[in-house]
Amino acid sequence: MMPKEYWKKPPRIKVLEALGCIADGRIKFISDKVAQVTSSTGERVYDVKWDGERRIFSNDNGSIYRGYLGYPSIAFLMVKGVLPFDERLAEALRGIPWKILNEKYKRYFIVEKIVKSKVKKKGISEEYVDKFIEHVLEKITELKLLKYVEES
Repeated sequence: MMPKEYWKKPPRIKVLEALGCIADGRIKFISDKVAQVTSSTGERVYDVKWDGERRIFSNDNGSIYRGYLGYPSIAFLMVKGVLPFDERLAEALRGIPWKILNEKYKRYFIVEKIVKSKVKKKGISEEYVDKFIEHVLEKITELKLLKYVEES
């Protein structure tokens, strides 16, 4: 029996990346519990697997190397109705070049500021964005999501 390993809470920006991913149509369901998520630059495709309950797997860098719930898993769980989703906010985040911004600025809080200013121009306040992020992160904490490890 494998020990239970919980996902760490993701950086705030990953909630917004997940919304942008959904708006961009970058999540493709292979089955009810399996999806492929294409990166914002289109050069990587991540696999997401879910057991239908609390175990989820993704092979994105944040999940593999940092141990936090990555944006592909968050997007998957939003589409599945497990995590909160906001259509208007997702639409405002359409087309954002996440990887380019993350690599250029190397600090998520800077990228978050840039993204919030873009969203503000589309009529969504920073307070609204912050409340939504907090709501999703609280839900992630409540769910106590586990790392999905394939039994060999």
